[in-house]
Amino acid sequence: MHGIYLSGQKSGGQELIGGLDCTVHRNFFGSQIQSFEAEIPVPQIADKEGGPPTFRAVFIRAPAILEVGPEVVVLADIPVSSNKAVDPNPALESTEGSTGSGEKVIVAVKQGNLLATAFHPELTADTRWHSYFLKMVDEVEEGASSSICAVGGEFQKSSTDLPVYQ
Repeated sequence: MHGIYLSGQKSGGQELIGGLDCTVHRNFFGSQIQSFEAEIPVPQIADKEGGPPTFRAVFIRAPAILEVGPEVVVLADIPVSSNKAVDPNPALESTEGSTGSGEKVIVAVKQGNLLATAFHPELTADTRWHSYFLKMVDEVEEGASSSICAVGGEFQKSSTDLPVYQ
């Protein structure tokens, strides 16, 4: 099975530029004609943003996250049929209940200031994913503003800034 590796090394040893520490299988659920919607449990999003404990996710040529590193927080997963990992037949059994296999794939993750979903949250009226992302940005900005300090009444940024060439 091939995948997209968002950090670490690609098969053959090529270093990648970074990103999420996970392995992704593109078009895991099939082509565009096998697109589907499913209610997925989102307990962390519901805890932080309120609303129902599930989200109606729209999957279009969706990838699946197969493995995550230790710094990655899994925000949502979805059950798949047991033959899905071997034969990526796009026809999913009903995801409303258990498929009976106990197999799940990850469909939403967070690592640091990065957020990824295998579905399209912008295609629903439920804005919790957008709100969650905006709060992530605010948290990052608050952390960045703490690296600015006053020296003699002037504000100076810490040495983590890129050099300015004149």
